[in-house]
Amino acid sequence: MKQEKVKLLKKQIGASYFRVAIFGSARIKRDDKNYRLIYQLAKMIGKKNLDIVTGGGPGTMEAANAGHRDGNKGLARSYGLLIKLPKAQKTNKHLDLKKEFSIFSDRLDQFMALSNVVVVAPGGIGTTLELFYAWQLVQVEQICDMPIILLGKQWIPLINWVKNNLLKQKYIDKKDLDSIFIAKDINEAMDIINKTYEQFEKGGKNVCINLKKYRLK
Repeated sequence: MKQEKVKLLKKQIGASYFRVAIFGSARIKRDDKNYRLIYQLAKMIGKKNLDIVTGGGPGTMEAANAGHRDGNKGLARSYGLLIKLPKAQKTNKHLDLKKEFSIFSDRLDQFMALSNVVVVAPGGIGTTLELFYAWQLVQVEQICDMPIILLGKQWIPLINWVKNNLLKQKYIDKKDLDSIFIAKDINEAMDIINKTYEQFEKGGKNVCINLKKYRLK
């Protein structure tokens, strides 16, 4: 990403805001239990006056942006980082600010630069990619050591596979799992978000800000 775009982004949103990135399937419908869960979690985040960042499209993204809008007391913002695809996704109508990308990696870079916590809801290949992208950047210290919250039973077998294979074969260190949190429900997820926000608020000038630490190209 060109430097002038980075400067513009900093000017628009600043580096002092706390943001929660929410990843998940674009395919789920409004009657899906995961849609309702994410809606409720985002509503709780909105009530805390915390910003959220999603992909700006349908499914999980729509649930998050809609829930945040309904919980927001008017001080927080809801962001959508959109991607141009051969089969265009419909932008949901609950965004305060949106930005479109042509390159997938540029979009992921922006997610990582802006976020202080990542919530990963059930999803497919794209969601799994976003999980491992965030995880690797924490591992190599390209971004802050932030919580990656896995919401839903889908992720338990995957983390068990990581432990039983990658960890046992010493392809990763035990500390690489420290940033992963499996939340059994949205209350546990919100508890982790609240504790991270408390640390953010206490950090002052010394708090780690991904927008400053992660060097966008």
